[in-house]
Parts: sequence; structure tokens; C-alpha cells
Amino acid sequence: MKNRFQLSLFLLPGLLLYVGLFVFPTLTGLFYSFTDWDGVSPSYAFVGLDNYKDSLSSIVFRKAFGNNVEFMLTVVIAQTFISLVLALLLVRNTKTRVVLRALYFLPAILSSVSVGLIWAFMYDPSIGLINYGLNEAGMGSMARNWIGDPKIAIFSIAAVQVWAHAGQMMIVFIAGLQGIPAELYEAARMDGGSKWQVFRTVTWPLLAPSATIVVAYTTIQSFKAFDLIFTMTDGGPNYATEILTTYIYHTAFGSYSFGLASAGSMIFLVLLALLTLLQFKALRADRVSY
Repeated sequence: MKNRFQLSLFLLPGLLLYVGLFVFPTLTGLFYSFTDWDGVSPSYAFVGLDNYKDSLSSIVFRKAFGNNVEFMLTVVIAQTFISLVLALLLVRNTKTRVVLRALYFLPAILSSVSVGLIWAFMYDPSIGLINYGLNEAGMGSMARNWIGDPKIAIFSIAAVQVWAHAGQMMIVFIAGLQGIPAELYEAARMDGGSKWQVFRTVTWPLLAPSATIVVAYTTIQSFKAFDLIFTMTDGGPNYATEILTTYIYHTAFGSYSFGLASAGSMIFLVLLALLTLLQFKALRADRVSY
């Protein structure tokens, strides 16, 4: 028991950080979500569930939630597909492929603020590189105000999110692919299976744990893409790129309604937890056996 107590002391630093940086702020946010605190005054009043009712009935909150779902679906589908294709192409450990892996992974090292500033310049309708390249290629009719048009702004930012993190998710898929026994591929080919049949019956089922990680992580990334959207559009134009995290920020620090923002944060936390749980159940990674 003495040894166990001494060993358990090694858990204290991590446990203290977890409690101080996650548990305590979460419980504090839950407490303030039932108040009308403005974030400045020392006093506040309890308002019960009014903040939750106001959040759920808010047009801006509903718009932000819809944008978040649209952004998430676009990023999850595109990023999972692109990262899987890249992994299949670069799974073998040759010098060229290792270099290409590093190049594709490089954007993930950059800060989201830097990525947002770079792409905001590239999307600029007047001096941006994208419209300039389209005009020079004789495709000027395709030039757009990429982050100024409410119809396409959220998809333009989603493309940046995919560009920044597809290489990161590629590494997860490569690790999963390299863990599949080569004997299974040999047996499938000896049975006359085509490339698609081998992928469908061998590769994809055994990639389910990796796919679960990629989809869950990408979903969380998509719902927490605050810094990228804040840097590029700040939720505009006309709330076209407002997501739940920017809504919470603007409610708290723009309107000084910290109680309302805390309620929005709690709703956001529950939605994200439920969505992640549903994804894990849908992919059924725990049912896959090697």
C-alpha cells in the first residue's frame, strides 16, 4: 500500500492540471449559466433556465449551430477522404514518399492564426492570389469574393481547415495501414480479389479504429475552429460564418452577457459530447477484431 501511495503521487501533477484547467472552469461556467452575470459586476442574480431558453430561441444561435453543422460535415467528409487517399498513396516507406508526408504534414505545424491571415490574403477579391491565378488562366468568370459572399464563405473557410489538417490525419491513416498484416493482402489477391474488393473487405474494416480517431478528432476540430474563423471573417458577413464558439465569444465579450454565454457553452459541450458518442457507435470500432 505504501508503494501504491507513492506511485499515485506521480498522478498529482496531471490531475491538478486537469482539475484546474478543465473541471473547475466547467463547473464555474455551469454555475454562471444560471445567472445574469455581466463578467464585470461583483453581483449577479439567479435567473434559472432563462439563459438556456434565450440561447435556444436566439436566431443567431440557431444560425451559428446550422453553420457549425454545415462546416463540420464539409470538413469531415472532405478531410477524411483526402487524408485516406494520401495515406494509400504514401503508405510505403520510400525516400520520396517520406518527404511528401513531411510536406503534407507541414501546414498542421503552423498556428491557425497564421493560416487564417495567409488565406484571408489569398482569398482577397482584389489582390488575392486565387482570383489573380484564375484571371491569368483565362477563368476570370470563376473569380469570387470567397469570404465576402454569404453563400460560399463557410465553404471557403472549410477548404482552409481541410488544407491545414488533412496531412495530420494522413499520418493516423498511415499508421493504421502499416499495422495491417501483409498476409491478409496476399490471401485476398490469391482468392482473385480486385483492388476495390481488397480495400472493401480487408483494408477498410481493419482501418475502422483509425477512421474513428480521424472522424472524431476532425469533428471536434470543426466545432472548435474559433481562431481560424475569427481571424478570417469574425463570423461575417451577416453571420454567414458564425459558429457556436464565435457566438459564445461575441455574447460574452461583445455583449457582456457572460451568463448567456456560459449557457451557450454548456449547450455546446453537451452537443459535442453527444455527437462524438454517436460517431463512435456508428463506426463500431470496438467490434473490429484482428
